[in-house]
Amino acid sequence: MKGNLLFAAIFAAGVLVLGGFYVLTSTPASNAQDASGPATMVAPIDADAPVLVIEVAGEANGSIEIQLFPDVAPNHVERLVTLAEGGAYDGVVFHRVIEGFMAQSGDVQYGQSSGDTSRAGMGASNLPDLKAEFSDLAFERGVLGMARSSSPHSANSQFFIMFAPAPHLNGQYTVVGQVVAGLDVLDQIKLGRGPNGSVIGEPDVMKTVRLRQ
Repeated sequence: MKGNLLFAAIFAAGVLVLGGFYVLTSTPASNAQDASGPATMVAPIDADAPVLVIEVAGEANGSIEIQLFPDVAPNHVERLVTLAEGGAYDGVVFHRVIEGFMAQSGDVQYGQSSGDTSRAGMGASNLPDLKAEFSDLAFERGVLGMARSSSPHSANSQFFIMFAPAPHLNGQYTVVGQVVAGLDVLDQIKLGRGPNGSVIGEPDVMKTVRLRQ
């Protein structure tokens, strides 16, 4: 996750680099399924599961609520909860947003909107990387997955939320939760440009990220 990424070389090899995590391009983002419509829940709604509430500001304004899946990815859920409760995600931008594919955020090191975000996507938290907790849950619309580098065991703080299904990600990235409210807010997040989805100018920001009380 840390350090510079050799975008040109990796892209030429058939891998799309999304600011610190790699997505196999067997199904290119430009050919992704339509992002409109409701989400298909990939796991049952659990009233006792923790729910992250992301307050978004920018082109999108409002709340996105994400039910986390502690039974599926307990260590990754614990990481998100720890960072949210500590306020680490507050003020972090959505630095990569690809239409019909996904919106990425969570770089607590380089993604703070109050500073220089030119390296957003290259950082992590001060906590150790996590071992993969892959599952058979599919990357459907609204699913939250953990970003990683080429190593399966390199997820740390960054995550991405799917605009549309992406079957080529199944079993390759850890599924941590799914949007249960606020899909309309997700759909309004400022889009990036080009195949790498970098947001130009002022990106949308997570004003606060908290657990629902």
